[in-house]
Amino acid sequence: MTLDCIRSVFAETKTAFEIIVVDNASSDGSAEAIASQFPSIRLMSERHNHGFAKANNIAAREATGEYVLLLNPDTLVLDGAIDKLVDFAERKPEAGIWGGKTLYGDGELNPASCWGRMTLWSITSQLLGFTSIFRQSGLFNPEGYGGWPRNTEREVDIVSGCFLLIKRQFWNELGGFDLSYVMYGEEADLCLRAHELGARPCVTPVSQIVHYAGASETVRTDKMVRLLKAKVLLAQRHLPEWQKPLALALLRLYPLSRKIGTSALGRGSSSATWGDIWRRRSEWWNGWPELEHNT
Repeated sequence: MTLDCIRSVFAETKTAFEIIVVDNASSDGSAEAIASQFPSIRLMSERHNHGFAKANNIAAREATGEYVLLLNPDTLVLDGAIDKLVDFAERKPEAGIWGGKTLYGDGELNPASCWGRMTLWSITSQLLGFTSIFRQSGLFNPEGYGGWPRNTEREVDIVSGCFLLIKRQFWNELGGFDLSYVMYGEEADLCLRAHELGARPCVTPVSQIVHYAGASETVRTDKMVRLLKAKVLLAQRHLPEWQKPLALALLRLYPLSRKIGTSALGRGSSSATWGDIWRRRSEWWNGWPELEHNT
């Protein structure tokens, strides 16, 4: 999959670029294949799996261009997407962070290219089931920008780290990703910190990639435990002080509400999954531990 991604970058990009690949201690021969097929790129074969955040920080430190583009290995660049994204950035420099439109492998819209920040209202809406019932509503699904098919340029709160463009100077000013977020939440924290410094992240529909999202994620329970750890830390850091006590209480009750709700609807398998997540609440209740040293 990584090889296809690299091929698509070379095939679809005219803007001058360098590619830096951090191989997180893979054992499937990926590093050897990359070195053999693409000798011109910078390959950093690591002895340890650093995870998403640290691997990107390592790569960005080696970058020399004006911009840094984060691009997941499970993506394909379509129709000059990188060129179009750079053009968009040049046209809207005030955004500070730029993203495009993501599609699933079958060509259908993948709405996870961007999303809204977590608020007391968005947490309440999820807890009460409004977000699931009224998924196309911007009122009841504010984090998912419900009802917006990603077909217009728009200012957003968070741009997905699978396809995120930022000026290298601004990335360095922000200190890159915060390594407290072991998995999930990295780009949300980055974009929210950027917003505090005046950035207004934007996305454009003309810059499109395929993102085979979740291709490496096989266990839903484990994924949700990690996601909840990230969401708790994001709430602790970025919600207004007056919202935090109630918002955190509601957020922590969300898995239990899902267990009860899916059980009432006769969805036994889903209810069992949410039950497992609730039983593992000691793992995610307090979020990821905050790290003082983030390099």
